[in-house]
This record gives sequence, C-alpha cells and structure tokens, in this order.
Amino acid sequence: MKAFLFDLNGTMIDDMGYHTDAWHDILNNDLGANLSREAVKMEMYGKNHELLARVFGDDHFTKEEKDRLSFEKEKRYQETYRPHLRLIEGLDSFLEEADKKGIKMAIGSAAMTFNVDFVLDGLNIRKYFPVIISADHVSVSKPDPETFLKGAEGLGFKPEDCIVFEDNPKGVEAARRAGMECVVLTTMHEEYEFDGLDNILVFVKDYTDPFFKDFLKRVSV
Repeated sequence: MKAFLFDLNGTMIDDMGYHTDAWHDILNNDLGANLSREAVKMEMYGKNHELLARVFGDDHFTKEEKDRLSFEKEKRYQETYRPHLRLIEGLDSFLEEADKKGIKMAIGSAAMTFNVDFVLDGLNIRKYFPVIISADHVSVSKPDPETFLKGAEGLGFKPEDCIVFEDNPKGVEAARRAGMECVVLTTMHEEYEFDGLDNILVFVKDYTDPFFKDFLKRVSV
C-alpha cells in the first residue's frame, strides 16, 4: 500500500523565490544581517523561528519577537506571490488521478498553518488532503522526521508505505530518516545538492515529466 506526503513550497507551488525575497528583505533591511541572497537561500529550511535562531543565535529574540517577525515575513511573501499563485505544471491532473485511484494524501510542510491555508484554500485543493502537518504541529521541523512520521500516522500508513514529494535536501533527509522514498522537484535546488541521499526515486522539473506516465499504475492501494 502507498500513500503520498507532499511538502508544499517548492513542491506543489513554485514560490521559493518569493520566500527568499521576503526573508532577504526582513533579515537585511529590518534586522541588518547583511546576508547575500544566496546565503539567505541556504538558511531557508525548517521553522521560521529556527531560521532566525540560526542567523542571530538562540537568545537574540524573544518568542514574541520571533512570532512578530515570522508573521511579518509571511505577510510580505503572500502580498507579492498572491497574483502568481498556481500549482506546478501537471500537478492538478496528478492530484485528481491519484484521488480517483484512492491514494491517500497528506501535507507535510515546514510552513506555518497561515501559509498552508493560503495555498490550499487559494487553489481549492484542500479536498485532497485529509491530513495536514504544518510547522505548528511539530516540535522540531525538517530534517527531523517528525513531520513525515506524523503525516503517515494521520493517514494510517506505515512509514515505509509512504512516498514523499520534496524539493529541499533537508526535506529529503527528513524522509530518509523516516524510512520513506522521495520524488524530488528541482524547482530551487540542483541534483548535486542531494548527493549522499539514497532514498530518491527520481528528479523531475514538474509533474508533466514522463516518469509520471505510468507511476500511478505502479502504486498499489
């Protein structure tokens, strides 16, 4: 039996550039971190609070300050990305076909629920995902496996019976630690950045890749 666990940003929507821009603005113009865009990109995994702690240290901000900065960053991201909100090419039909086949699907994202709702409701795809695990539902985010393990548990599947869709090496590492194989979207990271991760089934640019032609036929339900 197989279930699908989807990361969100960069995996279902190609929006990571907008997240990078929002963080670059907050970190440099608001907080004076003086980081290049590439340096910001390298820090973009896990929860917002974790990112702030990596850049400035664990005790630099209070929890209330981290909450405020986190929400402000997401507001800026949503304002700039909203006119471009759409699924990665081919994903709409893939979700529909998987749903018709009876494949159970969940969201396993490091994004806060505020952003998950922005995407699922903005694109009217919540119906496909009875289980949603966001940053608000875990103690530690990716590369810790908690996000994907909770997603599998919520769907009622063993970890080894789940396939993860990811775009980030840290997310693939989380899947590996959870005992799950991955389909990797190369929206933000190149293949060499995943070196050493042996749980990858395939690298694809989008969901129109020839890999998907017979993929659902090979998935048992």
